[in-house]
Amino acid sequence: MNSAPRSTSAPAPAQPLPLAGLRVIEFTHMVMGPTCGMVLGDLGAEVIKIEPLTGDNTRQLLGAGAGFYPLFNRNKKSLALDIKHPRGLEITLKLLTSADVFSENFKSGSMDRLGLSFDALSALNPRLIYVSHKGFLPGPYEHRTALDEVVQMMGGLAYMTGRPGDPLRAGTSVNDIMGGMFGAIGVLAALQQRHQTGRGQQVQSALFENNIFLVAQHMMQFAVTGKPAAPMPERISPWGIYDVFTAVGPDGKDAQIFLAVVSDTQWSVFCQAFGFEDLRADPHLSNNQLRVLAREWLLPELRRRLKDRQGTEITALFETQGLPFAPITRPDQLMDDPHLLATGGLAPMTLPDGRNTRVPLLPLSLDGHRLGLRHDPPRLGEHTLSLMHGLGYSDTEIQELCAQGVLGVEKNESPAPDLA
Repeated sequence: MNSAPRSTSAPAPAQPLPLAGLRVIEFTHMVMGPTCGMVLGDLGAEVIKIEPLTGDNTRQLLGAGAGFYPLFNRNKKSLALDIKHPRGLEITLKLLTSADVFSENFKSGSMDRLGLSFDALSALNPRLIYVSHKGFLPGPYEHRTALDEVVQMMGGLAYMTGRPGDPLRAGTSVNDIMGGMFGAIGVLAALQQRHQTGRGQQVQSALFENNIFLVAQHMMQFAVTGKPAAPMPERISPWGIYDVFTAVGPDGKDAQIFLAVVSDTQWSVFCQAFGFEDLRADPHLSNNQLRVLAREWLLPELRRRLKDRQGTEITALFETQGLPFAPITRPDQLMDDPHLLATGGLAPMTLPDGRNTRVPLLPLSLDGHRLGLRHDPPRLGEHTLSLMHGLGYSDTEIQELCAQGVLGVEKNESPAPDLA
């Protein structure tokens, strides 16, 4: 096991983080539940991730899942524990007596079978906030197994993203991530209510309902117009120029740029900047509504005029004139984005295998400060010893629990025998 020093980027703020002193115990995996814990951890909470002795399966994912564990498990501690063993349950319950939040995202009934239902834990710790991340809120669908892709397909998002007859999931785990964020929002609301009542409560967040919230604007579009929303590639754009264009890249090859002109003032500025006085003077293009109706011939004409221009020239003009534009960028290219680097949006991180990288932070600042990285994503069992000591267990007891297959301790971190 790599024992490289763990980074602690971002200088400590002048005052404690908002959730400092809050203890969160999480039984989560994949994306939705870990996202909730990540948000709470970034805000300053102590988040203890209880993992099976073999580790969260997300640690081993390949391909599109390779980034799940390091991203969504930063600012957390790892306790490797066999929860199904009576001694493992005993340790969990001891932790929960001092916890403020319990977070889980397993199938309905899983926590009940382990003796960790809301009713059981509420009786143990009445101040505990219990947040569950599910596929569906209670109702006719709650027995179904859900994934982000499942709810995108049944919830209208894949229909809106793809072309007619070709549903397409969004290019990231939108429902998992937002579902975890809404779980965190629910926790914050429950904490505020606990200040008034002194009691915790159950919070539920769900993938399907999150997806419905994402497509709600299209549902309301139907309510207002009486016409179903068309998939995004086939939609009637509300703006005349709002599309991807091709220009000449730095290497002489084609480069794609998104360009937008969304008001009559911007249209005038655009035409002046690029010398398109003939288009500016055309009465058929004098306002946005007319330009929308003219898109069938206007966009090909603009593409013809722009295709031989340097992309850097086009973006420079758009930036100088305050017009909306965006180069088409791959996610990996954002690791070196000058804005993110200059504003502290990327923090140095050490991966569990010892390699160094950068990681995007939460997209917000508090009192002018970004919420930084206090703890790298933990190695399996990295904090088992310190957490067990905090519960009052001696090194001898911890050794016995490890020998019994109850605890897992990070390699090279085994407890020393107690001295007589």
